[in-house]
Amino acid sequence: MTDRRPRRQRVDAQRNVSALLEAAKTVFAASGVDAPAKKITDLAGVGIGTLYRHFPRRADLVAAVLQHEIDACAEAGSALSAAHEPAAALAKWLRRFTEFVATKRGLATALHSGDPAFDGLPDYFMHRLEPVLGALLDAAAGTGELHADVSAKDLLYAVALLCQPVPGEELAYNQRMVAILVDGLLHTAGDSLKRGFLSK
Repeated sequence: MTDRRPRRQRVDAQRNVSALLEAAKTVFAASGVDAPAKKITDLAGVGIGTLYRHFPRRADLVAAVLQHEIDACAEAGSALSAAHEPAAALAKWLRRFTEFVATKRGLATALHSGDPAFDGLPDYFMHRLEPVLGALLDAAAGTGELHADVSAKDLLYAVALLCQPVPGEELAYNQRMVAILVDGLLHTAGDSLKRGFLSK
């Protein structure tokens, strides 16, 4: 019995953390990173005490949400490679990455606040995403579909720059700009874009 209880507590704690991260992601997207904690806990179905037990400071929660989203973006690479041809997998992953960058502007602003909670995130970002994109690029190059000689690092930064805010424009604008970039990367850009970047 004593062996089962700690395991159950760990399962419950993991479930609570997952719920909090998903709720925080939704609330931050709608209301910004300074949204009331109660909005997050209500959506997650947990109490305020649970939030502060796992994330004592707001910066801890923001950093965890970003790390969680980076992980999800990284994990999408292998799933897309298994389900699609190389050019389409690359285009679909770049669409996924564009959505991540363009919809996390409030979180990205927090990164530049100087809070030590964010110190490791830039390195974590590159450590997780550069190999994933590198593998997708290599696969597309192996089929002859990749037109330009571009590194994963360069492409990550290029997409991030194309996702900078433009007054009066939303995510669809960023997607169009990145689609132009993808068009230049792929020999079969027309078909690949239809199959990949511009479709979910």
